[in-house]
Amino acid sequence: MFKVVLHEPEIPPNTGNLMRLTVNTGCELHLIHPLGFDLDEARLRRAGLDYREHAAVAHHDSYAGFLEEAQPQRVIAFSQHGDTLYTDVAYEQGDALLFGKESVGLPEEILDAADVVTRIPIAPGGRSLNLANAAAIAVYEAWRQHGFTEPTADL
Repeated sequence: MFKVVLHEPEIPPNTGNLMRLTVNTGCELHLIHPLGFDLDEARLRRAGLDYREHAAVAHHDSYAGFLEEAQPQRVIAFSQHGDTLYTDVAYEQGDALLFGKESVGLPEEILDAADVVTRIPIAPGGRSLNLANAAAIAVYEAWRQHGFTEPTADL
């Protein structure tokens, strides 16, 4: 299916919510360190509920390590500065849907190296979407394009 990738996430409930999302959509969750929290933090456990034990979560020491270890089909980065709407991307099995840290997004060098930089529109005057919400929007669009087919990977 798809790889949901968080680059240095800072807020534990977002990661917990994404554990639930990835289990329910058949995606993998990749966390690029450093994390802004401890994985045993109570807020992460509470947001992840009992999905944590079922989530396919991979940890990577760096973005380069993620690319080497996960070998994504393509990297589709999400940024408020993207030129392509997220609905205009033809998502492919094995794509990595890459999201930056909550406070500053993705570093410029990672955006420059991505295969596609896309954005989710927001109303004028809005600043940003919650990380878990943005990832959910992207995952469901990618999955919708594939007819909500059952995941091919074993979880």
